[in-house]
Parts: sequence; C-alpha cells; structure tokens
Amino acid sequence: MDSRTYDALAMLLTYPEDHRSREIGSPVIINGPPDTAAAELAVFAEKMAPLSLHDRQELFIQTFDLSPVCALEMGWHLFGENYDRGLLLVKMRQQLRMYRLAETTELPDHLTNGLRLLARMERNSGAYFAEAIVLPALEKMLDAIRGKNNPYERVLEAARLFVHEDFPELPAQLATPKREPELRVLA
Repeated sequence: MDSRTYDALAMLLTYPEDHRSREIGSPVIINGPPDTAAAELAVFAEKMAPLSLHDRQELFIQTFDLSPVCALEMGWHLFGENYDRGLLLVKMRQQLRMYRLAETTELPDHLTNGLRLLARMERNSGAYFAEAIVLPALEKMLDAIRGKNNPYERVLEAARLFVHEDFPELPAQLATPKREPELRVLA
C-alpha cells in the first residue's frame, strides 16, 4: 500500500485551489497500479485539464457540497445523522491522531481523511476499515454520480479500484454492512 497514492487521491477530492490545479495529472497516481485505476485517473485529468480553476471549483461544489447524495462524508452515507455517525466521528478523530495525521477543515469521516488513514493502518485493521467503512461509502457515492458524465466519478472509481487492489481478499461486491462491525472497526 503506497501512502502517496492515497494522499494523491485525497488531494483530488479536496476543494480545488490554484496550487493544486497543476497536480491533476500527478504521475504518482496515474502511473501506479492497477492499470484500470490509472486509466480512470487519466480520463479525469483529460476532462479537467481544459477547465479553469473557477470551473473546477464550481464542479466540485456542485458535485459534493450541493448534492448530499454524493457528499464525501462516509459516516453520513452509512448512518445518516444519528448517534452512530457521531461515534464514528469520535473514533476516526482518535485514529487520525494515533497515526499523526493532521486534521483538516473537513469532518473526520470525510473520504479524504479515510483514504489517508487507510494507507497508514496495519494490514488487518486496514482491511477491516476498508470493508466496513470506506468501500460501502464509496459504493454509495458512486451510485449517486454514475452515468452523469461527471469527471469526479473517475476519481471515486479509481479510489475503489485501488482499495480492492490493496485488499484483494475483500469481496468485489460488499454486502450491506452490519451496524456492529462498522463501529468496532476503529475501536
């Protein structure tokens, strides 16, 4: 598992700023395995390249901030606004601190935090976190964006493919997660 790949994916799922606009075609990601994820990111880079910074920012806001069905908060997709999400937020904040990952302006359950965290977890914890939290949330995000000709679908799909590449033991199609494992994952 290469933390640079997950960090670069997280960067692509962060509100575009001028200094990040040059990194869309980052070779760290595009040349990395698996080939299908690299192809997804190459298409993303191709579609985003002609857009101005303002257009990229608008697209990001319309995709993730104005559409709750594709929000980047994993806990929202898994729990909605209830106690279980609050518990996940607390546990993810603890994990971010444990792995010395700086908190951002996003909530702890934001996909960018989840990707950065996943890349640093030990194998068993990472596999469990991917199966219980990251992949089910990514599937819901992808369901919301699929077929809408939105370049960010490519980044979400690449993230899903990279996670499956790093954890091939996980089933390609996850069953609906159970409440208890989702909470235990970060205990």
